[in-house]
Amino acid sequence: MDEGRIRKIIHIDMDAFYASVEQRDEPTLKGKPVAVGYPAKRGVVAAASYEARSFGVRSAMPSTVAIRKCAELVFVPPRFDVYREVSKQIHAIFKNYTRLVEPLSLDEAYLDVTDNLKGIPTAWETAKEIRARIYEETTLTASAGISCNKFLAKLASDYRKPNGQFAILPNEAEAFVGALPIAKFHGVGPKTAAKMRALGIETGSDLRRQTPEFLQDRFGKSGSWYYNIARGWDERPVQPDRERKSLGSETTFPEDRSDPVQIEAGVIAMADDVWAWCEKANSHGRTITVKIKWADFQISTRSRSMETTIQTREKLHQVALDLIRSVFPPPKGVRLVGVTLSNFRSQTASEAAELPFS
Repeated sequence: MDEGRIRKIIHIDMDAFYASVEQRDEPTLKGKPVAVGYPAKRGVVAAASYEARSFGVRSAMPSTVAIRKCAELVFVPPRFDVYREVSKQIHAIFKNYTRLVEPLSLDEAYLDVTDNLKGIPTAWETAKEIRARIYEETTLTASAGISCNKFLAKLASDYRKPNGQFAILPNEAEAFVGALPIAKFHGVGPKTAAKMRALGIETGSDLRRQTPEFLQDRFGKSGSWYYNIARGWDERPVQPDRERKSLGSETTFPEDRSDPVQIEAGVIAMADDVWAWCEKANSHGRTITVKIKWADFQISTRSRSMETTIQTREKLHQVALDLIRSVFPPPKGVRLVGVTLSNFRSQTASEAAELPFS
C-alpha cells in the first residue's frame, strides 16, 4: 500500500451471536430472554440475547446470578459445532470483498477493504453489502464499524448495535475520541478507568493532555498505547491467517472476586472462548496457562503441559479449573482471569504424522 494512503478498515461484529443462532433455530425462543450455557450451580452464561441483556444478564456471569436477575431466563446448551459452521459461512462472505481478514473470534473480524476485490468505491457501501449478504445467507444480523484504523473501527461498531453501522471519518477521529468517556475505550477495563478517573482523566481529551512519560510511569507498557489511542492513532495492520503461537482470552470482573464459584465461572467462560477458536481453526494445543490478576495488580500464572493435545472442551475445562483451584482460597481479591492455550499442532498435521509410510 502507498505510504500515506488512508486505510479503509471495517470491524464486523455479529449481534448476540450464539444466542441469535439459538433463537433462529428454535422459533419459540424468539423475543425471550435466552442464555447460552447451563443453569447448574457452577454454570456460567456463555452468551445472552438482547432480551436477557435488558435484565442485566451478561456473558461470563455465573448462572445463579443470571437467574436472580431474570427469573424467566431460558437456558440453552451451547452448540459450538453449529456456531463454527455459521462462522465459516460468514467468513466466506468476507473473502469475497478482501483477502485481508483478521478473525478475532467466531463472530468478530477486522477487514481491510482499502483494495476492494469488488471495486466498491466506499467502505460504507462495502459494509452495508456485507451485512446484507450475511442476513440473506444466515438470517442473522451483524453490526459494523468503519474507520481508518482498527481501534476506531472497533469503537464505531458499538455505536449502532444491533443491526447497524457507524463510521468515524479520519478528520472526525480526534474530536470523537476526545469526547468519549474513558470507560468506553477498548482495552480500558473498569479498574484502569477508575485509576484514570482518580488522576482526573475522565475523557479522551483529558487523556490526550498527558505526556508519554506520565502515562508510562502510571500504566507501564500500556502507557504508550493510551497516548496513541487518545489521538485516534493505531498503526496495527489487519493480519490475515497469522500463525498463532498461543491463543488466549481474558476477562476483567466488574468488581474484585473472592468467591471461588464466581472465579471458576470466569475461567470456564474464557476456556469456552479459547475452545471455540480451536474448533474454528481445527488446531489444538498441549499447554494450558491460567492467568490471575489480583486486586493489587500483581499477576500470577499457573501452567500445565499435557503429553498430547487437548481434544475436548471438557478436558480444557478440567485442566483450567485444576490450575485456578491451586490458588484457592484466594489470598486477596481477583481482578481478572484468563486462559491461554499454546504448543499448537493442527489436526491435519497430527493425523498426517500418524499415517504409515507404506
